[in-house]
Amino acid sequence: MPVAPDAMPRCPPHLNAVARKEWRRLATPLFEMGVLSVTDRAALAGYCAAWARWVEAEEHLAKGPPLLKTPSGYVQQSPWLGIANKQLEIMARFMAELGLTPSARARLRLPGSATGEGAVSTLQVVMMSADAPSDERQSRDPSRRVITLPPGTDKL
Repeated sequence: MPVAPDAMPRCPPHLNAVARKEWRRLATPLFEMGVLSVTDRAALAGYCAAWARWVEAEEHLAKGPPLLKTPSGYVQQSPWLGIANKQLEIMARFMAELGLTPSARARLRLPGSATGEGAVSTLQVVMMSADAPSDERQSRDPSRRVITLPPGTDKL
């Protein structure tokens, strides 16, 4: 497993106050878990920027209804609802990458993590049918077969 550079990234200066506050909340715990390194700065910055936009949209939604009536009498969704939903989608992708959900943390292979007696190094090979659609090959399809090789094995 590659070893991440041993330094915590600095918060980018272009983030607004809400995004910087979220950076401060997450950077140290992620770094201490071994998830965050200087090479991951953009991923955390992207998450924090999406967080700040989501917070702004939610604040606007709290002040007004999610559905609006146009001057011509049609009912339409508030633009802030669309912004909030889009930012949640973006945040979810970054959260999966950064281990910010329980299921994402369960899938993380952290440097120095141990199972049982000391750290165990395993190689997992996922085998799928070649005719499976590409989106299915990338999913966590329960029908896939996972072969776990013993520690120290580096060839099939």
